[in-house]
This record gives sequence, C-alpha cells and structure tokens, in this order.
Amino acid sequence: MTKTLKAVTLRSISLLRAVGIASLFLTSSWAVAQQTARIGFVDPVRLIEQAPQGAQALKKLEDEFRSRDDELKDLHNRIQEMEADLEKNILVMDATTAQTRQRDIENQKRRLARSQQEAREDYNLRRNEELARLQTLVREVIVDLARDKNFDLVVEQAVYVSDAVDITEQVLERLAQLTQ
Repeated sequence: MTKTLKAVTLRSISLLRAVGIASLFLTSSWAVAQQTARIGFVDPVRLIEQAPQGAQALKKLEDEFRSRDDELKDLHNRIQEMEADLEKNILVMDATTAQTRQRDIENQKRRLARSQQEAREDYNLRRNEELARLQTLVREVIVDLARDKNFDLVVEQAVYVSDAVDITEQVLERLAQLTQ
C-alpha cells in the first residue's frame, strides 16, 4: 500500500509541476498578448446623438412630415371651431340639428385620432429606417478608423473606460468630415 501511495504522490507532484510550468507559459503569453493588443472604446449613444448625419436625418424627417402635421393641426382647429359654434348656438338650434352637428364633431374627432395614429406609425417607421442607416454608417466609420489606427478590438460597453482608449471623438470627427 505504501508503494502505491508513493507512486500516486510522485504522479501528483509531477502533474503539479506540469500544471505550474504550463501556467507560467500561459500567463507570460497572456501578458505579451495584452501588451500588444490595441483596444478602443466608442460610446454608441453619443455617436448617434452627436453625429452630424443624425441632425440631417432629423431635418429630413421634419420636412417630410411637415405638410401632414399641418393638415392634422388644421383638422384639430376645425373641430375646435365646430365645438365652439355648437356650444354657442345650441340653445337656438332644434334638437335634430344639434345631434347632427354633435355626430359630425365626434366623427371628425375619430378621423383625427386615426390620422394621428397613422402619422405616428409612419413617422416611427421612417425614423427607424433613418436610424438604421445612421447606425450602419457609424459602424462603417468605426471599422475604418479601427483598421487605419491598427486597433485589435473596439468595444461599445464597459464598466470602466479610460480616456486613453475612448475613440468616440475621433469617430465623430470622421463623421463630420463625411458631411463636408
């Protein structure tokens, strides 16, 4: 039994030595890899909010939906005028006319609500399309910058970021150059 115990102990010691030597090689190669890797960080929220292309897309959307918004405002104003007229003249109207006007007002309100809902849905759809285009452009600029500056890794989320690895401003500068 002692012979077996001795053999197991020798094998355990040999195994521990092998693991120790392997871990030395792994940690030293990890240290070398850490020293040579260039890591960058970008703040995607800041990029989307501050990219000049974002402001251009927003203006484009406002221009695209301005006439529709004006139509909805006009309809809302007409409904308010109809309500004010009904309230002012209800005492001198016969019951049938008052009911007819009240029904017309309710129909116009439903029409306005449907139109507003459709406009919101259309606007959100177009906004999402423009946002997707902007995100694609931002991602392309990040990749180009990373390749030009020989970055090995660029991340978007981190617990802590040193100013030394934050390349958000450089990406914004490149985005600004694209608008000129």
